[in-house]
Amino acid sequence: MSLGQSLQQRQLQRLSPQQIQLMKLLQVPTAQIEQRIKEELEENPALEMNADLLEGDMEKSVEEMNDDLLDGNAEEEEAIPVDEFEMSNEELSNYDFEDDGDIANYKTKDDYYPELDNDKVIPIKAELSLHEILMDQLSMLALEEHAYKIAEQIIGSLDDDGYLRRALQSIADDLAFKQSMTVEVNEVEALLLKIQQFDPPGIGARNLQECLLLQLKRKKEEADVDTVLAITVIEKYFEEFTRKHYDKIQKSLHLDDAQIKKVLHQIVSLNPKPGAETGHMSEADKYIIPDFTVLINNTKLELILNSRNAPPLVISDDYKLMLKEYDRGNKQDKAQKEAVFFLKQKIDAAKWFIEMILQRQQTLLKTMNAILIHQDAFFMSGDTTKLKPMILKDIAEKTNLDVSTVSRVANSKYVQTEFGTFLLKYFFSESLTTDSGEEVSTKEVKAILEELLESENKHKPLSDDELTEQLQEKGYNIARRTVAKYREQLNIPVARLRKEL
Repeated sequence: MSLGQSLQQRQLQRLSPQQIQLMKLLQVPTAQIEQRIKEELEENPALEMNADLLEGDMEKSVEEMNDDLLDGNAEEEEAIPVDEFEMSNEELSNYDFEDDGDIANYKTKDDYYPELDNDKVIPIKAELSLHEILMDQLSMLALEEHAYKIAEQIIGSLDDDGYLRRALQSIADDLAFKQSMTVEVNEVEALLLKIQQFDPPGIGARNLQECLLLQLKRKKEEADVDTVLAITVIEKYFEEFTRKHYDKIQKSLHLDDAQIKKVLHQIVSLNPKPGAETGHMSEADKYIIPDFTVLINNTKLELILNSRNAPPLVISDDYKLMLKEYDRGNKQDKAQKEAVFFLKQKIDAAKWFIEMILQRQQTLLKTMNAILIHQDAFFMSGDTTKLKPMILKDIAEKTNLDVSTVSRVANSKYVQTEFGTFLLKYFFSESLTTDSGEEVSTKEVKAILEELLESENKHKPLSDDELTEQLQEKGYNIARRTVAKYREQLNIPVARLRKEL
C-alpha cells in the first residue's frame, strides 16, 4: 500500500474560548453566581467590586422591548457600569515576551464549574442522615465485634428509601473480600432481623411487601382486629391488593364494605419508603432563588432581573496605574517584562470576566422578555389554559440566539410571578389543532384533562376511551394513545388503579 498526500476542505464549527465561558456562566443559577464571582475576585486581584456604583435599572415593560425583540435589534443593557480600560497591545509592542503567543488558561477552561447539574438543590439545614440514625441505634445493642461489623455492613448497604436491595450472600461475600471475615448467610439474616426492629418502622425490608408487614406487625400489639386483617391481606393477597382487586379480597375474607374500607385504610396509611423522609429534605424544605420577577403594574408587565446577576464589577485602578508605571520603566529588564506580562494577563482576565457577566445578563433579559411577550396572557391571568404553543426555535428566532443557548437558559432559570414561581421550561410546549383549526398548547389540554380526572366518579373512574370522547366533545382533536401519554406524564394511573370503594 503506497503512501500519498491529499488536500481536504471541511466545514467545522468551533466555539471560541469566550463562547465556552459564556455557555458555562449561563448555566450557573442565581444561587451560585455570587459564589462564582467571589471566587473570581479572589483569584484575580485586578478585578474589584465597586460598591459605590449604583445598579442599573433592570426593569423594562414588555411594550418597550417588544419591537426590538421581534426585529432582533434589542439594544444592549447598560445596567452594569463597566470601567473600560483601553490599553491596547500596540502600547506593549516594544516588549519581547517569550510566551506571548500562548493562550492564557483562563480563556480555555473554567475550573470552578466544569460540569453543572441543573437539578442540583441548595441544602438549607443540617440533620442526621439515615445511616447515622441507624448506627446510633446499633451502638445500643450489646454485640460482639464480629456481629457488629456484619450489622454495620448491612446498614451501609441500605438505599435511600431504607430498603436492602442486595442479596444476603452478596453482603457475606463483601465481608469476605474486603474485611477477610468468614460469614454465613444465616448470620447476616439474623442481624438483619435485629435491624428491622429499629426506627423508623419498616427499615431494612427487602421488598414492599416485607416493609408493610414490618410496620403492621408493630401495630399488632394493640390487638386491633383491622390490623390483623391487614396483615392477612398483605401476606396472602398482596398481588390482588397491588392490582386493586378489592372485590376478590372482600369475597375471600367474607368482609362487608365497612370492614374492607377499614382494612385498606390501615394499609394505605403506612409508609412505603421509611428511609426517604429521614436525613433528606422534603419538598417543603427545598427552595429556589428566582432569576426573574414579573410584576403587573397598571395592566402592564414589568420584568426585573435579580440583582445578584448584575454585580458592579470594575478593573482595579491600582493595576492600571501599575501597568502604566512599568510602561515608562526599563523595557529591556527581564523582571520588568515579567511584571508587565503578569499585569496585562490579570487585566485581560478581568475585562474578559466582566464582559462575560454582561453578556450573561443581556442573554437572560433578552430570552425572558421574548417569553414574556409570547406568553403575556398567562402572566396577566395565571390561567394555564391561556399558555400558547411555544418551542425553543420560536424564542431563538425572536432573540437571534442559538437554540442551544435558549435551552440552557430555559432549563436552569426560574421566574417569580404573582401566581407562583416557575422554571422557564414550563412555558414551552408543543401545539395541538382543535376542530376549528386553532392551535392550542398541549399544556391547555393537560389542564383540562386534569379537571376531568378530578371531577370523575372515583367509584367508576373514566377510562382513556371515555376521556378521549369528552376531550373531543370539547373540540380537541386528540387520539386515545395521546390521552394515555398525557395521563402518564401527569403521573396519573389507569382507571382500574384510580378506583375507590
